[in-house]
Amino acid sequence: MVRRVTTTTVPSPDFVSLRGRRFALTDFGGPGTPVLALHGHFGRGRMYAPLAAALAPARRVIALDQRGHGLTGGGGPFTLDEYVADAAALLRELRLGPVPVVAHSTGGVGAYALAARHPELVGALVIEDIGAVTDRPVVNHPVLDVSSWPTWAVDRERLRTEIESRGIPDASYFLDSAEPDRQAGGWRLLFEPSHMMASQHAMCGDFWDDWLGSSCPALLMRGEHSPLLPPGHAHEMATRRPNTTLREFAGCGHWIHDDAPREFAWAVRRFLDALECRP
Repeated sequence: MVRRVTTTTVPSPDFVSLRGRRFALTDFGGPGTPVLALHGHFGRGRMYAPLAAALAPARRVIALDQRGHGLTGGGGPFTLDEYVADAAALLRELRLGPVPVVAHSTGGVGAYALAARHPELVGALVIEDIGAVTDRPVVNHPVLDVSSWPTWAVDRERLRTEIESRGIPDASYFLDSAEPDRQAGGWRLLFEPSHMMASQHAMCGDFWDDWLGSSCPALLMRGEHSPLLPPGHAHEMATRRPNTTLREFAGCGHWIHDDAPREFAWAVRRFLDALECRP
């Protein structure tokens, strides 16, 4: 059966065993060409519902809940090698590849490393707002300190209040990874703050070799006000890597897909459509 997707409809998650771990994934379905989607820290696969709706029916978005995130079980280790191996195992399990990979933030590091290390699995890259260097001096504040964040509250709005009291202007992105707690009542975060701290530290580094290690077509997206991808670094990335186009989004921060969802989806669709016109 073909699933119909709207921006307010998210399919129930599927589960698959990869490398001895139970992973959750959101397969938005449809008859189109598969696209793998990888979220960043604190996210989950279902965040790609608006993009899936915009790309349907030509594209079928398959979004993984990465280790330590969403409904995927277990914790670390949280290293680039592990994130890459998970994504590669999923594509092989689904017998897919080469496919376009759309990825946000740290998921983007995993995506371009996947292309470098497993070129047979990746046909194109859409990298949303992350650099080839994710640490100082390129990024002034590479780690968001969530070590004191609550993991549970009596209701969703209380959880929002608690998170925003830690200096977060709008907790909506993080609340996408919260669900009712069926055992204790109330609402809980699906990620453990200690896991997110470990992962953030592990994913700080210089990844130029992985960024330059592939030559498939790539679209690099940067938000004008992004704290994680400075303009000079973004232009250097696009200049040094073949087949790379840089697209900057005025008025946007790190979460371009939330700040300008229509423009984001249009840019992805246009890029993917253009791939089919190549000789």
